[in-house]
Amino acid sequence: MAKLYFYFSTMNAGKTTTLLQSAYNYHERGMRTLILIPALDDRYGEGVVASRIGLKAHARRFAADADLLQIVRENVAECGPLHCVLVDEAQFLNRAQVWQLSDVVDVLGIPVLAYGLRTDFRGELFEGSQHLLAWADNLEEIKTICHSGRKANMVVRVDEQGRAVRDGPQVEIGGNDRYVSVSRGEFKKIMSGDGQVELQQSVLPLDERTQG
Repeated sequence: MAKLYFYFSTMNAGKTTTLLQSAYNYHERGMRTLILIPALDDRYGEGVVASRIGLKAHARRFAADADLLQIVRENVAECGPLHCVLVDEAQFLNRAQVWQLSDVVDVLGIPVLAYGLRTDFRGELFEGSQHLLAWADNLEEIKTICHSGRKANMVVRVDEQGRAVRDGPQVEIGGNDRYVSVSRGEFKKIMSGDGQVELQQSVLPLDERTQG
């Protein structure tokens, strides 16, 4: 039975790598997949999704007002049976698009695997993540580690001196050296001004555009 899956994490946990591995597993078994990615994510060029470790694949970019159910229907009509839909940067989805993905599962019987951040740099849920957490059949956290050695479950946006940025737009294009995954305890200290992140030691190259 088809299901809607949401794989969530902080930055640099390997979400895109996991997505590409899942797509490869389907292809290895002769099954066809469709990878979807928001249009604002153009880091690797038109129609490409790539991970930090060098894996990449073709992806179908979609706009903020796109009907994802219709996109999938058109893909099936043009290319034939589809065995899985994979969505990268799923935090950028809006409420309607998450519902449309649930229809891909419930109406078309095609499993959907969505990968994304759970919260932004203020510790608040993204719209897409909020509704995936509410409506997905299966939730799975992809884990990574804070510089403190604890599990990282928050994201901090910092300036060039490693000081927390508390204001600004939720989505910031670029600035891939300005996001750090930290534990909740470190997040509280940094946001209160009691802690500071040493960027040259703590920030790794990001495998996906963040918004924070």
